[in-house]
Amino acid sequence: MDRTYSALVVMHWVMMITCCMSMKHTDIDTDQSALLALKYHITSDSLQILYKNWSSNAPSSAVCDWVGVQCGSRHRRVTALNISGMGLRGTVPPHLGNLSFLVSLDMRSNYFYGTVPRELSRLPRLRFVRLSYNNFSGSIAPLFGTKLQYLDLSDNDFGGIIPSSISNSSNLEVMFLQLNSFTGNIPKEIGNIQTLTVLDLQGNYLVGSIPSSIFNISMLEVLGLTQNNLTGSLPNDICHHLPNLKEFWFAANQLSGQIPPSVSRCSQLRTLRLSFNNFNGSLPKELGNLEMLETLYVNKNNLQGTIPREIGNLFNLRGFVISGNNISGPIPKEIGNLTMLTALDLGFGLFTGNHISGAIPNTLGALLNLQNLSFANNQLEGSLPESLGNMVSLTSLNLSHNYLSGLIPKSLEAISSLQVFDVSSNYLVGEIPSGGCFRNFTSKSFISNAALCGDPRFEVPPCKISKKHRLYGKKLVSLILILAAIFILVIVALACIFLVYLRKIKVPSPQDVPVVASMERISYYELLHATNQLGESNLLGSGSFGSVYKGILNDGKVVAIKVFNLQLEGSLRHFDAECKVLCNLRHRNLVKVISSCSNQDFKALVLVYMPNGSLETWLYSHHLFLNMSKRLNIMIDVAYALQYLHQEYLTPVIHCDLKPSNILLDENLVGHVSDFGITKFLRMDESSALTKTLATIGYIAPGTLYLEPKPFSFYHLTKPFALVHCFCT
Repeated sequence: MDRTYSALVVMHWVMMITCCMSMKHTDIDTDQSALLALKYHITSDSLQILYKNWSSNAPSSAVCDWVGVQCGSRHRRVTALNISGMGLRGTVPPHLGNLSFLVSLDMRSNYFYGTVPRELSRLPRLRFVRLSYNNFSGSIAPLFGTKLQYLDLSDNDFGGIIPSSISNSSNLEVMFLQLNSFTGNIPKEIGNIQTLTVLDLQGNYLVGSIPSSIFNISMLEVLGLTQNNLTGSLPNDICHHLPNLKEFWFAANQLSGQIPPSVSRCSQLRTLRLSFNNFNGSLPKELGNLEMLETLYVNKNNLQGTIPREIGNLFNLRGFVISGNNISGPIPKEIGNLTMLTALDLGFGLFTGNHISGAIPNTLGALLNLQNLSFANNQLEGSLPESLGNMVSLTSLNLSHNYLSGLIPKSLEAISSLQVFDVSSNYLVGEIPSGGCFRNFTSKSFISNAALCGDPRFEVPPCKISKKHRLYGKKLVSLILILAAIFILVIVALACIFLVYLRKIKVPSPQDVPVVASMERISYYELLHATNQLGESNLLGSGSFGSVYKGILNDGKVVAIKVFNLQLEGSLRHFDAECKVLCNLRHRNLVKVISSCSNQDFKALVLVYMPNGSLETWLYSHHLFLNMSKRLNIMIDVAYALQYLHQEYLTPVIHCDLKPSNILLDENLVGHVSDFGITKFLRMDESSALTKTLATIGYIAPGTLYLEPKPFSFYHLTKPFALVHCFCT
């Protein structure tokens, strides 16, 4: 008995020692064996990355240097495996469950198939799993560990129900399960994961109602349930516990009931998509409180009522689609406040419109960023407003199947980006414009109207002109030519007399010269609205004493707004200098001031907007190019401006800071000199031999256009064109 007991004790200690020695010896060896097992289960390595790099002949210590493998600095065990995007095809072996120190597993964008081995549930440190864009199938239960924080299984073929064991991952923050084959109900246990910020279940076969527990996850920012077979309605207090929700994707289901007004409590909401459901009732006016909202899609439902005026408060809205409902009433004029809109769809195509009536509001002309506009298949009447031609970004305009009458505005010819145009099935009359974008349209755009005429390619009769009108037209042309010739002769004679007169009169001082034109009055609040509260998206550039923003005024005019930083020393002096110069100088090659805004805490100038930016941008850009002809034209433009400043104005004016960044280009690449913050005026009694330093000594900006050298001499005032040098940077 004693001998047997002694033998058992010895055997126990031998096994313990052997086990300990084995564990110490197989730590990194185990990791190497697991990775080699994965390599052997890969049937296709199109890029031959693992085939060449993961070698079974290499020592186990080399595992940490293999492609896609990362080891911890302390234990020298595999902590991360990233083999995404390598074109690998094969299955995942159970041996990966031996990577006991693994924290992150990334196998995205490959061709792996089969099931996820249950052995992965043994990985106690696993926090990040990314298996998206593969062909995995089967259950996902093995992936829900207690430490898991990030799970992306999107775009695979996982199926079955979403297991209730999902609640085991109580630390899960992001879960992407979209574009798979999950069936059954959404497990209510998801609501127990209070750390979730992203829950995306789109593109599956889920059924039943949405568990109310989901609407108690206070950290949730993205909730995606689009394209399933979900039924039921949205709870009235849907946003009571979701203060952080930003994305709300519920489209393409079978949801019904009314859109709860309480959705306005999701104050951070940016996207609301409820399209292709069975919602009824009216569009809640409370939606106008969602100031951050950028996308509102509620098309293809059973909504009724009118478009609430409060929609005009959504200044950040970029997409507004409500086609395919039973909405009636007029288009509110407040829709013209949505200056950020790029898509406006109140009726798309035949049988998918609404019952909207009344006239098209003139305020639509303020939507300068709008690209797609559809009012098709409604009951609109009246004429097309000329302001439609102001929507310079428009690429598609569909007004078909309405009761519109009158002429097609010729202002639409100016929209060069317009590619799709449809006014068919209306009551339009008169000539179809044939210039500009209308050169690309066919007869399909104009069929079934009352009395259109024009070019034969539109398959409409030619516009008739009576003989009386032809005779009258010829006489009118002859009369115009005679009057034009007489007018030109009179103008030339008056110009000669005026020039002689100018030589005889004394040149007045600049203090005696009145301001050429009165300025528009633009308020501080209008400037804030025009620049989206001086937002970064409107910022054109920054300088030493302030910043320049692009703005759109209430009348639709695009301007540049130079805001001075009053915290900087000297900014007030520069503001006063620019006001003095720009209010008195007038020349086609100087930037024109429209207005100014000045109070104790805010100083700004409203200038004509130059869409092609500064010369500096063109000289140093990789995708913009100025040929020699354009460069010479710009150089001549600047020379004309200097000729005016130096010789033609009452008192010689010295810019003192002429450089490419201060030369702005309009839509025709015509140069305009700007930034007169350090401008100097010379007295008339200064000697022509006087030489004076009037700018920064020793400073020349890179690529400076050498039209006004520094230091500046009075001799340069008399011969500015002699200083023009060709710039070829």
